[in-house]
Amino acid sequence: MLSRKEITELLLSKEPEIISNLHNKAADLKLKAIGPKVHLRGLIEISNICHKNCLYCGIRKGNTFCERYTLTDEEIMTCAKHAYAAEFGSIVIQGGERTGRQFTERITSLVERIKFIGNGALGITLSLGEQSEEVYKEWFEAGAHRYLLRIETSDPDLFRKIHPNDRHHTYDRRIKALMDLKSIGYQAGSGVMIGLPWQNAEHLASDLLFLKEMDFPMIGMGPYVPHDDTPLTQMAVIDPMASFPSIADRLELSLKMISLLRILVPDINIAASTALEALHPKGRIMAIHAGANIVMPNITPSDYRKYYNLYDRKAILLEDLDLGDAEIGFGEWGDSLRFFNKV
Repeated sequence: MLSRKEITELLLSKEPEIISNLHNKAADLKLKAIGPKVHLRGLIEISNICHKNCLYCGIRKGNTFCERYTLTDEEIMTCAKHAYAAEFGSIVIQGGERTGRQFTERITSLVERIKFIGNGALGITLSLGEQSEEVYKEWFEAGAHRYLLRIETSDPDLFRKIHPNDRHHTYDRRIKALMDLKSIGYQAGSGVMIGLPWQNAEHLASDLLFLKEMDFPMIGMGPYVPHDDTPLTQMAVIDPMASFPSIADRLELSLKMISLLRILVPDINIAASTALEALHPKGRIMAIHAGANIVMPNITPSDYRKYYNLYDRKAILLEDLDLGDAEIGFGEWGDSLRFFNKV
């Protein structure tokens, strides 16, 4: 078990041998704990309409430069059928946060329809923000069994700095939503942004220990990638204290975080974040070598992908799934062994 001090020192280290040994140890532990396979989640970005106003996000409600879209039910079903035909095993339905009854009932209906594809062959992950416990239950009973809701940072003060100061954007509200998901029975996933303004190595060490303590079976974390049309990026321009690491440093930190988390909790699922590809064309492969075992190819219709712009430099063209020599678990759900090991 690594101590907080040891984690912090590894995050700060610039020694190539130390960093290489860290990644190699994580890769070895991954192989022993969960095997060699990488599992796929076909990512369907169903809408960029969001009622939240997070200061870092390109699809925030207040971004008037964002051209909004919503996929039709049939477009979503076509994507799901494509994932099944391509033997992805699972899909992720992701979108901006909306809580109106028309929206939540639509998701329920879509989940129920998707479960009929291949007689329930597709695993379904949802990533649709904070909802009531009742809505989470409704979606779970409809057939979704995983849910990803990132904490973004485990530090309440830093959380407040990157969100509006109102009752809709609170740390306690996010924690409650995560606890609701776990109590209902979801494979609940979370994660953090890496390289945020005001963030330091101690914050990141605390993030890793928080994720371990919360015992999430799956994690999706990646680098902060600034979007020009967001308040957080603008703050970084005018406030020296709000500066953030270089692209190279954010990439290195992200890969270290993946390796350290794999060492701390060997049997969880860790996603190779799409955001890594915004920093390096081989970011996904680098993440796999560092300990990640989940990849989420974007299967959103290409006409819409450019509008789901959470951050600038987003990797858009993902038709060619280049994972190097990784063994892909085609047609498998790839559920987290951690979830079943603790049940």
